[in-house]
Amino acid sequence: QVQLVESGGGLVQPGGSLRLSCAPSESIFNFNAMGWYRQAPGKQRELVARINVGGRTDYADSVKARFTISRDNAENTMYLQMNSLRPEDTAVYYCNANNRSRSVWGQGTQVTVSS
Repeated sequence: QVQLVESGGGLVQPGGSLRLSCAPSESIFNFNAMGWYRQAPGKQRELVARINVGGRTDYADSVKARFTISRDNAENTMYLQMNSLRPEDTAVYYCNANNRSRSVWGQGTQVTVSS
């Protein structure tokens, strides 16, 4: 069973930066798309950003121009570079990888933006 290993969360001050990583336990090419979602306390899980196998990206309006999603095929890893972080970005961030037959989730990593 494929696993998605996430890392990079933590506590950062407003205006700071973090980079999240997501590494699947099988080839990244097995998935049509990968993405990052987040869930804040009392709120529904929402899409943050996603990238398909061709490199096309989509972002939530709230993170455009601040976050960048990318994938390094040689390292078999997807990244989310988060800049200019705001308190409202505080949430558990989940990695997702999917194709036509399955959708796989990571365990989640906490991002807290606070002074």
